[in-house]
Amino acid sequence: MTDVRDCEARSDARRFPARLSSRRGLLRAACAAGIGLSLPRTALSKVERSGKAEPPERGDVFVFVMGDRAGETIAPHDIPLGGPQIAAWPMEPKAKLVRNGTPFNQVLLLRLDPHEFDEATAARSADGILAYSSLCAHAGCPVTGWVRDHGTMVLKCFCHLSEYDPRHGAAVVSGPARHPLAAMPVEIAGGTLVVAGKFIGNLMPELGRGFLPAGE
Repeated sequence: MTDVRDCEARSDARRFPARLSSRRGLLRAACAAGIGLSLPRTALSKVERSGKAEPPERGDVFVFVMGDRAGETIAPHDIPLGGPQIAAWPMEPKAKLVRNGTPFNQVLLLRLDPHEFDEATAARSADGILAYSSLCAHAGCPVTGWVRDHGTMVLKCFCHLSEYDPRHGAAVVSGPARHPLAAMPVEIAGGTLVVAGKFIGNLMPELGRGFLPAGE
């Protein structure tokens, strides 16, 4: 009987071409038989995963990542003025394809007073709503905090305590990060919050640059 854990370990190795041997096809077939997968289902799953990992496109809407409304579309009024941020996935609206196949696609939606924004930040916002990558620029941990620092609310990563000011392009205000969070332009079209352009800035965390695949 095929050992499932052995199959999973070998399957993981397939992601690293340098480690493959000429027995790859045999191992793949054995693992598929051991966990009861059919070829058509596996192929379909790969196609679906590929689409979900595609970067956000202009016109994509946003859906909740977690909670009772996970997967539901986020409307402008769902984002509370003054924070905290909402974790969101972009979704292609026609096919209902949620682009959750890579952590690089997850964003933070935040609504603040637009009078506090600098010029560049204001140009990327819509009715005070901002969108930033949810990955800390330092090591790629999730940015989950919304805390007060010196009288101002800022985004915070609790892994290494980097803090970012969303009113000024998510510039670093504290911690080891050296670069701001990547920003995503947004707009409101027909009452719906949508992606208005590609990420601005580098999505790849600083500690990963040079030995991990480049982000979009």
